[in-house]
Amino acid sequence: MPVEHNQSRSIAPHASVGGVIAELAGRPLLPNAGIPLNLDWVREVRVNTSAIERRAQSQVARRTVKKEWQAAWLLRAITCMDLTTLSGDDTDERVRRLCAKGRHPIQPGLEQKLGIEALQIKVAAICVYHTFVETALHALEGSGIHVAAVSTGFPAGLSPLAERINEIRRSVEAGAHEIDVVITRAHVFGGRWQALYDEVAAFKQACRPAHMKVILGTGDLLTLRNVARASIVAMMAGADFIKTSTGKEPTNATLPVGLVMTRVIREYAQQTGMAVGFKPAGGIRTAKQSIDWLAMIKEELGSSWLRAEMFRFGASGLLGDIERQLEHYATGRYSAEYRHPLA
Repeated sequence: MPVEHNQSRSIAPHASVGGVIAELAGRPLLPNAGIPLNLDWVREVRVNTSAIERRAQSQVARRTVKKEWQAAWLLRAITCMDLTTLSGDDTDERVRRLCAKGRHPIQPGLEQKLGIEALQIKVAAICVYHTFVETALHALEGSGIHVAAVSTGFPAGLSPLAERINEIRRSVEAGAHEIDVVITRAHVFGGRWQALYDEVAAFKQACRPAHMKVILGTGDLLTLRNVARASIVAMMAGADFIKTSTGKEPTNATLPVGLVMTRVIREYAQQTGMAVGFKPAGGIRTAKQSIDWLAMIKEELGSSWLRAEMFRFGASGLLGDIERQLEHYATGRYSAEYRHPLA
């Protein structure tokens, strides 16, 4: 994994940042304000790919939970979801239906069987294109659920920089609480770390006060070392979250990639005293997968990351399978998929 760094080489966090948002090994951590680009740190990154892949395989093989413990993990997964619709045929009505599902992700009858009505389970955010930000805000009014807008020429991220920055500003002005931005993957391939840093820093400036989730497009980055380096640069530039994928690449979120990214998050927290969230997105469709990811987060980063402020699933098809598993726990029977529509 990424090499250790001497404390003398780390750069102190900005004193002006707000309150503690997480902790690592008992050490309180502040929100990420970014640090100057440290090219020595980036160049020294090493990743043992075979070791990471073995660790990811063992994660799946040795972690299993059943009965009420499984149900509890699945309820936590729902509260960490960015329920998403990013299709070319999206409509206002589809977004409103998705928002209604986000407010009440579990059918009332199933909530009663589980005895969880008082928990008021809901998803963390609804993720949409800019066009539907206002629709989602109205539909979610008073719910506490955030609206996230994909931006910066999503999913390719290849439109002119000025246009990408203006796209962010328009979504923030429209009221989006979170912005999911896409990096220029070519900067990673060419080792143009200053260009990548400057790009993400410009996005961060345009995002304020919205939280910025930086999509690395890990399926396009070819190597785990590239993933680690891109993660570090994005965090140095001020990312609030780093995110695996757009969901549009041939390969999206995988556990080896997740291990690399979470360990870089841990190293960054140790060196700077600042916490960065993590969002796997794309290809996570089963309840079992969601538990695998949550277990990995707990083991690599600790319990303070197991909440919506620090961890998200980018999900469109995941919720239906979780509902079916919860119904099996409550009744002993699996329901048909069509009984759990999203939008």
